[in-house]
Amino acid sequence: MKYKCLVIDDEPLARELIETYLQNLPDFELIASCSSAIEASSVLNETKIDLLFLDIEMPVLKGTDFFKNLVYKPQVIFTTAYRDYAVDGFELNALDYLLKPIFFERFFLAIQKFLEQEKKPDAYSTSENTAPPKKDSVFVNKAKKQIKIPFEDVLYIESLKDYIKIHLENKTLVIKESISSFEKRIDCRFIRVHRSYIVNQEKITAYTKNDIEIGEIEIPIGNSYKDNMPDFSEGL
Repeated sequence: MKYKCLVIDDEPLARELIETYLQNLPDFELIASCSSAIEASSVLNETKIDLLFLDIEMPVLKGTDFFKNLVYKPQVIFTTAYRDYAVDGFELNALDYLLKPIFFERFFLAIQKFLEQEKKPDAYSTSENTAPPKKDSVFVNKAKKQIKIPFEDVLYIESLKDYIKIHLENKTLVIKESISSFEKRIDCRFIRVHRSYIVNQEKITAYTKNDIEIGEIEIPIGNSYKDNMPDFSEGL
C-alpha cells in the first residue's frame, strides 16, 4: 500500500523541495502538487488523499481556512515561513508544523509521526481485539424528518453537487448532503468507485476494469479509483 500525498503551496521551490523529499520514500505517492487551495479542490474531489502538505500563507485562500472547510480531512502537515502560525495549525489537529526552509531530517520526523498515527488502533479496538460494532442503517434528513435507510436496501449513491441521490431497491431519495460526508456514515460494504458514485458491493451483478453493473445500471469506475478497487468476485 502506498500513502497518497498532495502538496499545496504557492511557492514553486517549496513545492519542488517536498516533491523531491517524497521521491525518497517508497511508501508514499505524490498524487498532485498544486499552487493554490482552489486548484487542489478538484484533486481532493477525485482522489482520497492520506497526507496533505499545506502551506498556510497563500493568496486568495489561506491554508488554514481551506482546511477548516474540507468535509473529508486527511492527515495534514502545515508548512509556512512564519513561526506565528504554529498555534493556528495545531488548533486544527495538524499532525505537524514545518517551518521553512524545511530540511529533510525535520521532514522525515514528520513522516514518522504520520506512520505512527497510522499504526494506532481504531477507537473501537480493545486489548481483546473486539471488532467495532457493525452498523446496518443510517438516518437521513428529508422534509424535516429523520428517515432510517437500511444499508441492505441501498443499491448505490449518486452525487448531485451539494445533494446526493440514494438509489434504493424500489425508490430514490434526494438528500441535501455531500457524497464525501455521507461516505463517512456508511459501512465497509460500500465503496467509492468514482467522484460521483458509491456502490453497495453486495448489489454488484457484473463488472469490468472500467465499470460496474447493478442490474441494468452501469456505473463508471473513475481513473483515480481503479488502483484501489477490491476483487469484487470475492463478495459476489
